[in-house]
Amino acid sequence: MPTNYIIQQLWLIAHFDPKNEPKLPPGPCSLPIIGNLHMLGSLPHRALHSLAKKYGPIMSLRLGHVPTIVVSSPQAAELFLKTHDTIFASRPKLQVSEYLSYGTKGMAFTEYGSYWRNIRKLCTLQLLTVSKVDSFAPVRKAEVGSLVQSLKKAAAAHEVVDLSGKVMIFGPSSDGRLDLKTLIEEVLSLAGAFNLADYVPYLGALDLQGLTRRMKKLYVIEEQDCQQDRETDFIDTLLSLMKQPMNPHDEQVYVIDRTNIKAIILDMISGAYDTSAAVIEWTFSELLRYPRVMKHVQEELERVIGMNRMVEETDLAKLPYLDMVVKESLRLHPVGPLLIPHESMEDIEVNGYYVPKKSRIIINFWAIGRDPCVWSDNNVEEFYPERFINSNIDLKGHDFQLIPFGSGRRGCPGMHLGLTTVKYVLAQLLHCFHWVLPSGMLPNDLDMSEKFGLSMRRAKHLSAMPTYRLLG
Repeated sequence: MPTNYIIQQLWLIAHFDPKNEPKLPPGPCSLPIIGNLHMLGSLPHRALHSLAKKYGPIMSLRLGHVPTIVVSSPQAAELFLKTHDTIFASRPKLQVSEYLSYGTKGMAFTEYGSYWRNIRKLCTLQLLTVSKVDSFAPVRKAEVGSLVQSLKKAAAAHEVVDLSGKVMIFGPSSDGRLDLKTLIEEVLSLAGAFNLADYVPYLGALDLQGLTRRMKKLYVIEEQDCQQDRETDFIDTLLSLMKQPMNPHDEQVYVIDRTNIKAIILDMISGAYDTSAAVIEWTFSELLRYPRVMKHVQEELERVIGMNRMVEETDLAKLPYLDMVVKESLRLHPVGPLLIPHESMEDIEVNGYYVPKKSRIIINFWAIGRDPCVWSDNNVEEFYPERFINSNIDLKGHDFQLIPFGSGRRGCPGMHLGLTTVKYVLAQLLHCFHWVLPSGMLPNDLDMSEKFGLSMRRAKHLSAMPTYRLLG
């Protein structure tokens, strides 16, 4: 070994000063190979919340080979999603998006860049404008009307209904191979899983969790299922844009083809169908646990709508208490407890901490919703919509204590569609029916356990008994 090399190494050792090393956020010690993956458990949002109580609202982990920053307070979330939004606007490459989004050709999981900007612009302007969402009102009215009629029959027969199953009203069955609801549930389960292949790549080939097999199976079904052109407004709109350049003024021009359309459709159906159903399911759960709140909602509906007709979407703006109920439900039961992860595009210092390039950023909104420093007016675990009285907090991503739809460049563009769907279904079912738990079950006996995924659902289906309450 050359003498000069040995002298150089000895000099580096002698002059090494740990004080000059970049200061990562605090965090727990990690194990070889897997890092801190073993600490996540079956409900990662809860495990990370517990760790943040010890290490702080900006916490450093190593998940496999991936440096990871976990954010657990509104102030910290604002730093990552607003102050330094341009640095953290990208997404990490995940195995699930390669299989199920056709090489990340959708919008939700796609890396930041010109392709993503064009796709987001197309979806925002062509599919998710207020006028476009409002134009789908007759479709929603027909679907919810069918749901009400089926519940009227159950009420007349004094039957207990599976509310979890009933609110999955968006997404008709396919042709017998696999219904669309099951497909979307599997997509969201896979997308939310902590996949070893994403964090320890050389273990990916072993498929220790069986996730790759599930993705390949689902990919084949999805390919077959998407060959049939479903007659929906979203798909018709996208098909009309096929072969057209997304933005002819860009240096790099992207043309929409069938693969782009399939990837976008999967994003849209997943976002519109499963997330809305999850919010409705959790909100009903809390209303059954807190009959006082359900009574207040129904009194507001009686006062605004009367008892001689059903709710129309145009009535929703006149229901402020219902609006508070939905906010409180999203605070306690966010659809995505850990927002879709971000990725840093360059080295940066945030709040005095070094965040290296390609770090994964996890925003634990479930923890933010339970931060006693933020929600100090009442018990943070209590479902108490009145905490929003005389409050200017909204859901648009400006108030970082309540960001269930994210914020900044990667905020969810489908928020208006989601909230319209959720409020309309809730208002209709609460106005048309009174609900009680079955078999004399007490509100405190209701099982509220969770099932983790990209979309957080109840571990057990919710059942209740309806009684029809309109005069007509």
